[in-house]
Amino acid sequence: METKDDELIHFEAHGAAPLPPAVSEGHVEHDGARIWYAAYGAGPPVILLHGGLGHSGNWGYQVPALLRSGRRVVLIDSRGHGRSTRDSRPYTYELMASDVLAVMDELHLEKAAFVGWSDGACIALILAMTVPSRAEGVFFFACNMDPSGTLEFHPTPVIDRCFSRHASDYAALSATPDDFHPFVEAVSLMMRTEPNYDAADLGLIRVPIAIVLGEHDEFIKPGHAEYLARSIPDAQMIYLPGVSHFAPLQRPAEFNAAVITFLDGIGTPGNEGLRR
Repeated sequence: METKDDELIHFEAHGAAPLPPAVSEGHVEHDGARIWYAAYGAGPPVILLHGGLGHSGNWGYQVPALLRSGRRVVLIDSRGHGRSTRDSRPYTYELMASDVLAVMDELHLEKAAFVGWSDGACIALILAMTVPSRAEGVFFFACNMDPSGTLEFHPTPVIDRCFSRHASDYAALSATPDDFHPFVEAVSLMMRTEPNYDAADLGLIRVPIAIVLGEHDEFIKPGHAEYLARSIPDAQMIYLPGVSHFAPLQRPAEFNAAVITFLDGIGTPGNEGLRR
């Protein structure tokens, strides 16, 4: 039966679907943090980058679909999130992007496609902008690239349920399980003040990009998403109907279909992205 959880009632109570057994799993020591990763399957690599305050388990509905499509899937917990640690420095998207490169080096991945959700989308686009040789393409879902792109915050029951799940998952997974509120404050400061990229920066991107937004996104201005699509050469603009900022959890079948269509369009048959 098709999963549909528009109000995130199931997600709050149970989380996303459990992840399958990993082929490899571990931590990379990088720049003051221990970064958790897991890899699944074989084939062209795709790296999934989760949203702020979440963790890689939020991709539980996406991993099996990508494995069935014949891809190698890599999950990374952003520094300070999930099973990854952090030092005392403020969060920055650029620092988290450097952590992704450290995991790629550990796994001998020369190049990968990225699927980013919210903060993870920003991290992925920074990688496409700054190290294009490592990026096959970016599926950029539900994020901004400068602070003007966000809507005024209004709490909703759906947001509250997601936040509740994040709090319980943080307590269960983090090396600092009692520090959820300082963690939220630190990540929220980054979200309010970063990223800060302009149209000239975006115009330098030369890898395939899809700018993707849910019809009812609670955080991102539709006009900002359209501006990103206009500013990035040859970028696609994709709207996902009937969903919000939480589309991978709300209607995973539709979200997964959009991801796989994008990946199929950029993929090189037989290219598994391994460093030779």
